[in-house]
Amino acid sequence: MEEHAEALEADLLRHYGVDLLDWHRGELSSRRLAVLVRHLPRDSAFRYAHEGEAAHWSLTDHLLAAVVDHLAIANWMFASVNRDEDEAAPEPPRPVPRPGADDEEATPGAGPAAPGPAELARFFG
Repeated sequence: MEEHAEALEADLLRHYGVDLLDWHRGELSSRRLAVLVRHLPRDSAFRYAHEGEAAHWSLTDHLLAAVVDHLAIANWMFASVNRDEDEAAPEPPRPVPRPGADDEEATPGAGPAAPGPAELARFFG
């Protein structure tokens, strides 16, 4: 928290009208300060400094990225199946970059390994 103290001070003033110096003066309890910090809005400077770009991604943003990825895969599959046999296969789509995701995670096929025959047989009984 100390490394982002300036962002926190600015956010407390901007969002709550509370001066961080009130905590040092004993006019603001540690509990109240913790509650205010914990519930800072998504667009706060402190959350951005602490979490990076991920602070700006909501559940809706993640769901939209998943929809775009699935649509791109469906289109790629359709194009792959309906191409001429002599034609080269189209490149698989690249997923929408997400905050905090490594480049390795963004490459197609970098997910978990496909289940083997034994696992499929065990699943289907």
